[in-house]
Amino acid sequence: MSTPAQDTLPAVRFSNVSRHFGDVKAVDNLSLDILDGKFFTMLGPSGSGKTTCLRMIAGFDQPTSGSIQLHGVEVSGLPPYERDVNTVFQDYALFPHMTVGENIGYGLMIKKVPKARRERQVEEMLDLVRLPGLARRRPSQLSGGQRQRVALARALINHPRVLLLDEPLGALDLKLRQQMQVELKAIQQRVGITFVYVTHDQEEALTMSDRLAVFNLGRIEQVGSPAEIYEHPITAFVAGFVGVSNFVDGRVAQAIIGQPDTNAPLTFSIRPEKIRLAPPGTPAPEGKCAADGRIREVVYLGQFTRYIVELDLGGELTVTEQNLDTTSMEALTARGRRVRLLWQRSHNRPIAVKA
Repeated sequence: MSTPAQDTLPAVRFSNVSRHFGDVKAVDNLSLDILDGKFFTMLGPSGSGKTTCLRMIAGFDQPTSGSIQLHGVEVSGLPPYERDVNTVFQDYALFPHMTVGENIGYGLMIKKVPKARRERQVEEMLDLVRLPGLARRRPSQLSGGQRQRVALARALINHPRVLLLDEPLGALDLKLRQQMQVELKAIQQRVGITFVYVTHDQEEALTMSDRLAVFNLGRIEQVGSPAEIYEHPITAFVAGFVGVSNFVDGRVAQAIIGQPDTNAPLTFSIRPEKIRLAPPGTPAPEGKCAADGRIREVVYLGQFTRYIVELDLGGELTVTEQNLDTTSMEALTARGRRVRLLWQRSHNRPIAVKA
């Protein structure tokens, strides 16, 4: 029986972990706790260190320095088969000569689980991933989404305490990927296992995660809930990588905010959907920022339209508005029009300026 102290231990703990490949610091002195039973995402561009971290959790790679613990147990140096984790890969890694049922039950067969029990658990997994009755099919007879679900079922059937997912939806088309995002989150909530998910896709991270870490150049820029990361980015990288942000600095920022010209650097970000287009001369109510300019470009995107506005103060801001009543022709006629931009001052996010 676990003690209260054990119950509060994170599922995964990185303590000052580095992984160097020659002179390249793939992971640089990283510390991170991933709580038990959560859907945690490592988000970042290629080469940011997220996949290296996943491989170190799995045991496929070892840290150059630092400590990695799984549920309070030091695992640095342990081989993959001695860790209570499983991995789902982007390329599925299914055995083509085996049926779906044999693929899913392979781990149980290696453990010499009796055939009747093994088949029963395979059917339970197929029901979980919404593929009932497909046990006798071959992987080649399935769609990409179905093969990914089989790979997920094969990983879950061994009931690992941590499931690692390395960009598993990357090979799917957009609509199927969006569908699988919802299903993956639902499955994680049903099984209650810690999912550690690696992706460069912001939408995936925001859709599925309980918490996420934004990686950049081997370090973590920010950790938080999807809403915290999106609404309150603390660095320019996070504001620019997670969604789209406008960055305002220097005398333009001082003029908009109404701050006197000082030597103190002032930079803030503002999301395009927080800004509203208004006719020139529209009064700015208390608590709102205002900037005048001319619409330079209009991009009609169906659900919404993106406006690029050149500011009289200098620079430009991107504004997005949902097309509730606007048609494509109406949107395009806005090009060249003078406007006043208005937004809540509270939506400005101060951005740390690195020395």
